[in-house]
Amino acid sequence: MAELVAVIASTHHPFYYRASISTGEERPPFADEWVRKVLAFRETLTRARPDVLVMVGSDHFHQLWLDNMPQFLIGKAPRYDANWYNEEREFGLPRMVMAGQEDLSAHLLRGGLDAGFDLAFSNELRIDHSITCPIITLRPQNDLPIVPVYTNIFAPPLPRPRRFVQLGRLIRELVESWPSGERVAVIGTGHLSLELGGPRQFGPHGPDPEFDRKAVEWIASGDLEGCLAEVTLDSLHLPGNATHGFMDFMLMMGVAGEGVKADYVDTYDLFHTMEAYFTWYPR
Repeated sequence: MAELVAVIASTHHPFYYRASISTGEERPPFADEWVRKVLAFRETLTRARPDVLVMVGSDHFHQLWLDNMPQFLIGKAPRYDANWYNEEREFGLPRMVMAGQEDLSAHLLRGGLDAGFDLAFSNELRIDHSITCPIITLRPQNDLPIVPVYTNIFAPPLPRPRRFVQLGRLIRELVESWPSGERVAVIGTGHLSLELGGPRQFGPHGPDPEFDRKAVEWIASGDLEGCLAEVTLDSLHLPGNATHGFMDFMLMMGVAGEGVKADYVDTYDLFHTMEAYFTWYPR
């Protein structure tokens, strides 16, 4: 069977790439420390020596729109194009092509349906920065096949937080039951407190530092039940209007397991959000 060799969760800041390669007067003052932290985080994936990456993220209304919005979707294509034009224009992200792992995609879809998750799928999925940003930060050589898993964190009605956790648990079960000798890492990205287009967007830190503190503690300690006891669809509006992306962190906590402490934890307070990096080694 396949071996789950790493579970990794992080934020996905689309400006990292531009900040990391800028020079001279264009290089922001926080770039050097940000790059240092990302390089240390990258080593946690390198050390695991994965063969395949399952990538959990959320489409930012690029391919998926209100005319057809799946709650959970798995890509099952042989290759994936990325990014989108506005991401190239606004963030300086490069165009990318990633290989797909179709056998694992099929295994997740079949197993998910049999376990009561009516997962959508796409054979023609173009992916955005929720998946390409962690490729850039963690595996910039882009040399491993991926299975994209998209969640709906934007368009109500949303799945409840517990459903994200249940999907995370199922993803782990299915990866570990995949009849393959491959080494698999599951990587997911989301948000802590985040405001987009609102009055708290451009503060000196994230819009709700207290939520960020509690969120980091929940994730680092594996306190899933404590997190579920406080986090609801309604409560996630309070820390910032885009904080529902935290449910993707909860999904990754489901993959890692209840009460399992992260082996690697780091954070970085930026001008309008907190960056956060977590890694678990299941064995």
